[in-house]
Amino acid sequence: MEINGIGVVGCGLMGSGIAEVCARAGYEVVVREVNDALLQKGLGRVQGSLAKAVARGKATQGQVDEALARVHGTLDLATFAKCDLVVEAAIENMSAKKEIFAALDDILPPHAILASNTSSLCVTEMASVTKRGDRILGIHFFNPVPIMPLIEFVRTILTSDETMEIAHQFGASLGKRMVTAKDTPGFIVNRLLIPYLLDAVGIYEDGLATREDIDTAVKLGLNHPMGPLTLLDFVGLDTTLFIADAMYEEFKDPRYAAPPLLRRMVLAGHLGRKSGKGFYDYG
Repeated sequence: MEINGIGVVGCGLMGSGIAEVCARAGYEVVVREVNDALLQKGLGRVQGSLAKAVARGKATQGQVDEALARVHGTLDLATFAKCDLVVEAAIENMSAKKEIFAALDDILPPHAILASNTSSLCVTEMASVTKRGDRILGIHFFNPVPIMPLIEFVRTILTSDETMEIAHQFGASLGKRMVTAKDTPGFIVNRLLIPYLLDAVGIYEDGLATREDIDTAVKLGLNHPMGPLTLLDFVGLDTTLFIADAMYEEFKDPRYAAPPLLRRMVLAGHLGRKSGKGFYDYG
């Protein structure tokens, strides 16, 4: 099967990035949001990111103009009726994702592949509300999508070999490196990342070291590009807590139990960069 039209559900931070890389790779892209304000904000994010690519010499203005012409916004899922592949990048909530998957299953042509960008939720459960389980998988991009080179494919026990082959061709067309994981919470990256981040919060909460020293120790001692507390602010404390809770619910392993400080910071609205304050102040 040849992929021509791409649909992206959600034009937030991840959805707008997915739409951008698909458009730059030559695909016609339809991106959907729930209201016009969010849609325009997301499309503006695509335009801003592409403008930065020109400024950095990563693309010409002509290439950017062509990419923008391939991105089409919509408020109606029915617009996806001619898409060959749809990537759901909506809120990390299982009920919401199942509602979207059920609706898309009725809208999409029989050959179309339906994927989720979830970072932790069960893709098999999403597939359970459709009649195309063999054509469903996880396609987990990383933030920021135009820069991060990795795609983490999540294969369920229903996903067919043909679907995986098409997904790999799609990933290669975007210029991404690809890995494949089974459909278990956290997959590869977050299965390793979340305990590390939670341990960093626990170390800070226990007063072992300052936030700056914790981050510096990891950056210089482990050669990481950023320390764990800075990374938490970048990812979002609420996102990290959600993933940790989902993994703890599945495994009941104390490694995935969120420290009290993390939960209290989320309750206080200290979510990291997106709220202006997390472990560091971005005001």
